[in-house]
Amino acid sequence: MTLLTGATGFLGNHLARLLLEEGRDLRLLVRETSDRRPLAALPRINGSTVNGSTVLGDLQDRDSLDRAVEGCDQLFHVAADYRLWSRDPGELRRSNVDGTRNMLEAAAQAGVKRIVYTSTVGTLSLPGDESTPAGPQDLTGPYKKTKFEAEQIALDFARGGAPVVIVNPTAPVGERDFKPTPTGKIIQDFLDDRMPAYLDTGLNLVDVRDVARGHLLAAQKGRPGERYLLGARNMTLQEILETLSEITGKPAPKLKIPYAAAYAFSLLETGLAAVTGREPRAPLEAVRMARKKMYVHSDKAERELGYQPGPVEPALARAVEWFQNPSY
Repeated sequence: MTLLTGATGFLGNHLARLLLEEGRDLRLLVRETSDRRPLAALPRINGSTVNGSTVLGDLQDRDSLDRAVEGCDQLFHVAADYRLWSRDPGELRRSNVDGTRNMLEAAAQAGVKRIVYTSTVGTLSLPGDESTPAGPQDLTGPYKKTKFEAEQIALDFARGGAPVVIVNPTAPVGERDFKPTPTGKIIQDFLDDRMPAYLDTGLNLVDVRDVARGHLLAAQKGRPGERYLLGARNMTLQEILETLSEITGKPAPKLKIPYAAAYAFSLLETGLAAVTGREPRAPLEAVRMARKKMYVHSDKAERELGYQPGPVEPALARAVEWFQNPSY
Protein backbone atom coordinates (compact mmCIF):
# COMPACT_ATOMS: atom_id res chain seq x y z
CA MET A 1 0.00 0.00 0.00
CA THR A 2 1.29 3.46 -0.97
CA LEU A 3 0.31 6.59 0.96
CA LEU A 4 0.39 9.89 -0.94
CA THR A 5 -0.04 13.36 0.54
CA GLY A 6 -0.86 16.40 -1.60
CA ALA A 7 -3.00 14.68 -4.26
CA THR A 8 -5.33 17.69 -4.53
CA GLY A 9 -2.38 19.83 -5.66
CA PHE A 10 -0.64 20.17 -9.01
CA LEU A 11 2.28 17.78 -8.69
CA GLY A 12 0.56 15.41 -6.26
CA ASN A 13 -2.39 14.98 -8.61
CA HIS A 14 -0.10 13.99 -11.48
CA LEU A 15 1.75 11.57 -9.21
CA ALA A 16 -1.56 10.02 -8.10
CA ARG A 17 -2.50 9.48 -11.75
CA LEU A 18 0.84 7.84 -12.49
CA LEU A 19 0.61 5.54 -9.46
CA LEU A 20 -2.89 4.47 -10.46
CA GLU A 21 -1.80 3.86 -14.04
CA GLU A 22 0.85 1.52 -12.67
CA GLY A 23 -1.81 -0.38 -10.74
CA ARG A 24 -0.56 0.67 -7.31
CA ASP A 25 -2.74 0.14 -4.25
CA LEU A 26 -3.06 3.81 -3.38
CA ARG A 27 -4.25 5.66 -0.29
CA LEU A 28 -4.61 9.45 -0.31
CA LEU A 29 -4.34 11.66 2.76
CA VAL A 30 -6.73 14.60 2.30
CA ARG A 31 -7.69 17.43 4.64
CA GLU A 32 -11.37 17.76 5.43
CA THR A 33 -11.28 21.37 4.17
CA SER A 34 -9.50 20.56 0.87
CA ASP A 35 -11.17 21.04 -2.49
CA ARG A 36 -11.58 17.41 -3.56
CA ARG A 37 -12.63 18.13 -7.15
CA PRO A 38 -9.13 17.27 -8.45
CA LEU A 39 -9.62 13.74 -7.10
CA ALA A 40 -12.90 13.14 -8.91
CA ALA A 41 -11.25 12.84 -12.32
CA LEU A 42 -8.49 10.44 -11.27
CA PRO A 43 -8.52 7.44 -13.59
CA ARG A 44 -9.91 4.02 -12.89
CA ILE A 45 -7.16 1.56 -13.72
CA ASN A 46 -7.89 -2.17 -13.81
CA GLY A 47 -11.11 -1.49 -11.96
CA SER A 48 -9.40 0.25 -9.05
CA THR A 49 -10.08 3.82 -8.08
CA VAL A 50 -9.33 6.12 -5.20
CA ASN A 51 -12.90 5.77 -3.97
CA GLY A 52 -12.66 4.14 -0.56
CA SER A 53 -8.91 4.83 -0.45
CA THR A 54 -9.13 8.46 0.61
CA VAL A 55 -8.50 9.07 4.30
CA LEU A 56 -9.20 12.32 6.07
CA GLY A 57 -6.35 13.75 8.05
CA ASP A 58 -4.17 16.74 8.69
CA LEU A 59 -0.42 17.16 8.96
CA GLN A 60 -1.04 18.90 12.29
CA ASP A 61 -3.03 15.95 13.66
CA ARG A 62 -0.54 13.22 14.51
CA ASP A 63 -3.23 10.65 15.36
CA SER A 64 -4.72 11.03 11.89
CA LEU A 65 -1.29 10.46 10.33
CA ASP A 66 -0.75 7.30 12.37
CA ARG A 67 -4.06 5.97 11.08
CA ALA A 68 -3.31 6.99 7.50
CA VAL A 69 0.09 5.31 7.33
CA GLU A 70 -0.95 2.08 9.03
CA GLY A 71 -0.31 -0.90 6.73
CA CYS A 72 1.64 1.19 4.17
CA ASP A 73 5.08 0.21 2.94
CA GLN A 74 5.68 3.34 0.85
CA LEU A 75 5.09 7.07 1.39
CA PHE A 76 5.26 9.98 -1.03
CA HIS A 77 5.08 13.16 1.04
CA VAL A 78 4.31 15.82 -1.57
CA ALA A 79 1.96 18.11 0.38
CA ALA A 80 3.29 21.59 1.15
CA ASP A 81 2.13 25.16 1.55
CA TYR A 82 3.58 26.61 -1.66
CA ARG A 83 3.01 30.35 -1.46
CA LEU A 84 5.41 33.21 -1.96
CA TRP A 85 3.27 35.47 0.24
CA SER A 86 1.13 34.89 3.30
CA ARG A 87 -0.33 37.35 5.74
CA ASP A 88 0.57 34.79 8.42
CA PRO A 89 3.96 33.18 7.66
CA GLY A 90 3.32 30.87 10.60
CA GLU A 91 0.89 28.98 8.40
CA LEU A 92 3.77 27.91 6.16
CA ARG A 93 5.83 26.80 9.16
CA ARG A 94 3.01 24.71 10.57
CA SER A 95 2.48 22.92 7.26
CA ASN A 96 5.99 22.68 5.85
CA VAL A 97 8.07 22.18 8.98
CA ASP A 98 5.83 20.81 11.74
CA GLY A 99 3.74 18.84 9.25
CA THR A 100 6.78 17.22 7.66
CA ARG A 101 8.18 16.23 11.05
CA ASN A 102 4.83 14.73 12.06
CA MET A 103 4.46 12.81 8.80
CA LEU A 104 7.99 11.40 8.86
CA GLU A 105 7.71 10.43 12.51
CA ALA A 106 4.47 8.55 11.81
CA ALA A 107 5.98 6.79 8.79
CA ALA A 108 9.18 5.82 10.60
CA GLN A 109 7.28 4.44 13.58
CA ALA A 110 4.98 2.47 11.25
CA GLY A 111 8.00 0.83 9.60
CA VAL A 112 7.41 2.27 6.13
CA LYS A 113 10.08 0.78 3.87
CA ARG A 114 10.54 3.69 1.44
CA ILE A 115 9.82 7.39 1.95
CA VAL A 116 10.14 9.98 -0.82
CA TYR A 117 10.05 13.55 0.46
CA THR A 118 9.34 16.34 -2.03
CA SER A 119 11.56 19.34 -1.34
CA THR A 120 12.28 22.15 -3.81
CA VAL A 121 15.09 23.64 -5.86
CA GLY A 122 14.78 26.63 -3.53
CA THR A 123 16.70 24.81 -0.78
CA LEU A 124 19.87 24.97 -2.91
CA SER A 125 22.27 27.79 -3.71
CA LEU A 126 21.88 28.60 -7.40
CA PRO A 127 23.21 28.27 -9.98
CA GLY A 128 24.32 24.93 -8.57
CA ASP A 129 23.36 21.34 -7.85
CA GLU A 130 22.66 18.96 -4.96
CA SER A 131 26.09 19.70 -3.47
CA THR A 132 25.37 23.42 -2.95
CA PRO A 133 22.85 23.83 -0.11
CA ALA A 134 21.36 27.27 0.37
CA GLY A 135 22.98 29.68 2.77
CA PRO A 136 21.22 32.40 4.79
CA GLN A 137 21.60 34.84 1.88
CA ASP A 138 19.64 32.46 -0.39
CA LEU A 139 16.65 31.93 1.90
CA THR A 140 14.70 34.99 0.83
CA GLY A 141 11.31 34.38 2.43
CA PRO A 142 9.13 32.07 4.53
CA TYR A 143 8.55 29.51 1.77
CA LYS A 144 12.25 28.87 1.12
CA LYS A 145 13.09 29.05 4.82
CA THR A 146 10.44 26.54 5.86
CA LYS A 147 11.20 24.15 3.01
CA PHE A 148 14.92 24.32 3.86
CA GLU A 149 14.18 23.51 7.49
CA ALA A 150 11.86 20.67 6.46
CA GLU A 151 14.57 19.25 4.21
CA GLN A 152 16.99 19.27 7.14
CA ILE A 153 14.41 17.31 9.15
CA ALA A 154 14.18 14.76 6.32
CA LEU A 155 17.98 14.46 6.23
CA ASP A 156 18.06 13.98 10.01
CA PHE A 157 15.57 11.12 9.70
CA ALA A 158 17.73 9.54 7.00
CA ARG A 159 20.84 9.86 9.17
CA GLY A 160 18.88 8.10 11.90
CA GLY A 161 18.22 5.14 9.62
CA ALA A 162 14.85 6.05 8.09
CA PRO A 163 14.61 5.14 4.36
CA VAL A 164 14.11 8.76 3.24
CA VAL A 165 14.99 9.88 -0.30
CA ILE A 166 14.67 13.58 -1.16
CA VAL A 167 13.69 14.99 -4.55
CA ASN A 168 14.10 18.66 -5.47
CA PRO A 169 11.82 19.61 -8.37
CA THR A 170 12.57 22.82 -10.24
CA ALA A 171 9.60 24.64 -11.85
CA PRO A 172 7.01 22.13 -13.10
CA VAL A 173 4.60 23.17 -15.86
CA GLY A 174 1.65 21.42 -17.40
CA GLU A 175 -2.09 20.94 -17.12
CA ARG A 176 -4.19 20.93 -13.92
CA ASP A 177 -2.18 23.61 -12.12
CA PHE A 178 -5.19 24.29 -9.95
CA LYS A 179 -4.21 27.15 -7.62
CA PRO A 180 -1.95 27.98 -9.67
CA THR A 181 1.73 27.65 -8.70
CA PRO A 182 3.93 30.76 -9.11
CA THR A 183 5.19 29.36 -12.43
CA GLY A 184 1.64 28.68 -13.56
CA LYS A 185 0.77 32.24 -12.57
CA ILE A 186 3.35 33.48 -15.11
CA ILE A 187 1.52 31.54 -17.83
CA GLN A 188 -1.89 32.71 -16.62
CA ASP A 189 -0.78 36.35 -16.46
CA PHE A 190 0.65 36.12 -19.98
CA LEU A 191 -2.65 34.72 -21.29
CA ASP A 192 -4.64 37.41 -19.48
CA ASP A 193 -2.43 40.27 -20.78
CA ARG A 194 -1.23 41.07 -17.26
CA MET A 195 2.48 40.91 -18.07
CA PRO A 196 3.47 44.11 -19.88
CA ALA A 197 7.17 43.73 -19.01
CA TYR A 198 9.69 41.19 -17.77
CA LEU A 199 12.76 40.91 -15.56
CA ASP A 200 16.15 39.61 -16.60
CA THR A 201 15.86 36.33 -14.72
CA GLY A 202 15.66 32.65 -15.49
CA LEU A 203 14.12 29.38 -14.36
CA ASN A 204 14.64 25.69 -14.92
CA LEU A 205 11.37 24.43 -16.39
CA VAL A 206 10.29 20.78 -16.41
CA ASP A 207 7.22 18.87 -17.52
CA VAL A 208 5.17 18.02 -14.42
CA ARG A 209 4.69 14.51 -15.79
CA ASP A 210 8.47 14.04 -15.83
CA VAL A 211 8.66 15.18 -12.22
CA ALA A 212 6.02 12.61 -11.27
CA ARG A 213 8.03 9.88 -13.02
CA GLY A 214 11.12 11.13 -11.20
CA HIS A 215 9.36 10.47 -7.90
CA LEU A 216 8.75 6.85 -8.87
CA LEU A 217 12.37 6.44 -9.94
CA ALA A 218 13.51 7.91 -6.62
CA ALA A 219 11.38 5.36 -4.78
CA GLN A 220 12.84 2.53 -6.86
CA LYS A 221 16.50 3.52 -7.13
CA GLY A 222 17.23 6.48 -4.87
CA ARG A 223 19.75 6.24 -2.05
CA PRO A 224 18.43 7.17 1.41
CA GLY A 225 19.75 10.49 2.60
CA GLU A 226 20.46 11.74 -0.93
CA ARG A 227 18.91 14.69 -2.81
CA TYR A 228 17.96 14.42 -6.49
CA LEU A 229 17.24 17.49 -8.61
CA LEU A 230 14.35 16.91 -11.01
CA GLY A 231 14.54 19.54 -13.73
CA ALA A 232 14.89 19.84 -17.48
CA ARG A 233 15.66 23.09 -19.32
CA ASN A 234 17.21 26.36 -18.17
CA MET A 235 15.35 29.28 -19.78
CA THR A 236 15.38 33.02 -19.31
CA LEU A 237 12.01 34.55 -18.53
CA GLN A 238 12.19 36.24 -21.92
CA GLU A 239 12.62 32.84 -23.61
CA ILE A 240 9.66 31.44 -21.67
CA LEU A 241 7.44 34.33 -22.76
CA GLU A 242 8.61 34.04 -26.38
CA THR A 243 7.78 30.32 -26.31
CA LEU A 244 4.32 31.13 -24.96
CA SER A 245 3.98 33.66 -27.78
CA GLU A 246 4.81 30.97 -30.36
CA ILE A 247 2.22 28.64 -28.80
CA THR A 248 -0.59 31.19 -28.55
CA GLY A 249 0.12 33.78 -31.25
CA LYS A 250 -0.04 36.50 -28.58
CA PRO A 251 2.84 39.01 -28.61
CA ALA A 252 5.50 38.63 -25.94
CA PRO A 253 6.30 41.72 -23.85
CA LYS A 254 9.23 43.73 -25.19
CA LEU A 255 9.93 45.92 -22.17
CA LYS A 256 12.63 44.75 -19.76
CA ILE A 257 12.37 46.48 -16.40
CA PRO A 258 15.34 47.07 -14.07
CA TYR A 259 15.53 44.96 -10.93
CA ALA A 260 15.48 48.08 -8.73
CA ALA A 261 12.16 49.19 -10.22
CA ALA A 262 10.62 45.74 -9.75
CA TYR A 263 11.89 45.64 -6.17
CA ALA A 264 10.41 49.05 -5.34
CA PHE A 265 7.05 48.03 -6.83
CA SER A 266 7.04 44.75 -4.89
CA LEU A 267 7.84 46.57 -1.64
CA LEU A 268 4.80 48.78 -2.14
CA GLU A 269 2.56 45.87 -3.19
CA THR A 270 3.64 43.64 -0.30
CA GLY A 271 3.20 46.48 2.17
CA LEU A 272 -0.34 47.12 0.95
CA ALA A 273 -1.08 43.39 1.11
CA ALA A 274 -0.17 43.33 4.80
CA VAL A 275 -2.91 45.92 5.36
CA THR A 276 -5.59 44.72 2.94
CA GLY A 277 -4.99 40.95 3.13
CA ARG A 278 -5.10 40.73 -0.67
CA GLU A 279 -2.26 38.82 -2.29
CA PRO A 280 0.24 41.19 -3.95
CA ARG A 281 0.62 41.04 -7.72
CA ALA A 282 4.40 40.89 -7.26
CA PRO A 283 5.32 39.38 -3.87
CA LEU A 284 8.61 40.60 -2.47
CA GLU A 285 9.90 37.02 -2.15
CA ALA A 286 9.26 36.39 -5.86
CA VAL A 287 11.24 39.48 -6.87
CA ARG A 288 14.09 38.59 -4.52
CA MET A 289 14.20 35.09 -6.02
CA ALA A 290 14.36 36.63 -9.50
CA ARG A 291 17.63 38.34 -8.73
CA LYS A 292 19.42 35.07 -9.51
CA LYS A 293 18.83 32.83 -12.48
CA MET A 294 17.66 29.56 -10.95
CA TYR A 295 19.70 27.38 -13.27
CA VAL A 296 20.56 23.79 -12.38
CA HIS A 297 21.23 20.44 -14.02
CA SER A 298 19.79 17.02 -13.21
CA ASP A 299 22.91 14.97 -13.97
CA LYS A 300 22.79 13.10 -10.67
CA ALA A 301 19.16 11.99 -11.15
CA GLU A 302 19.90 11.02 -14.74
CA ARG A 303 22.95 9.02 -13.69
CA GLU A 304 21.62 7.30 -10.58
CA LEU A 305 17.88 7.07 -11.23
CA GLY A 306 17.65 6.84 -15.00
CA TYR A 307 15.68 10.10 -15.04
CA GLN A 308 15.19 11.33 -18.63
CA PRO A 309 13.11 14.52 -18.89
CA GLY A 310 11.64 15.48 -22.23
CA PRO A 311 11.21 18.90 -23.87
CA VAL A 312 9.22 21.53 -22.02
CA GLU A 313 7.38 23.00 -25.02
CA PRO A 314 4.63 20.31 -25.03
CA ALA A 315 4.10 20.86 -21.31
CA LEU A 316 3.78 24.61 -21.84
CA ALA A 317 1.29 23.95 -24.63
CA ARG A 318 -0.76 21.67 -22.36
CA ALA A 319 -0.65 24.32 -19.64
CA VAL A 320 -1.88 26.98 -22.06
CA GLU A 321 -4.74 24.76 -23.22
CA TRP A 322 -5.73 23.95 -19.64
CA PHE A 323 -5.64 27.56 -18.41
CA GLN A 324 -7.77 28.56 -21.37
CA ASN A 325 -10.28 25.76 -20.66
CA PRO A 326 -9.72 24.63 -17.06
CA SER A 327 -11.37 21.43 -15.90
CA TYR A 328 -10.99 18.84 -13.21
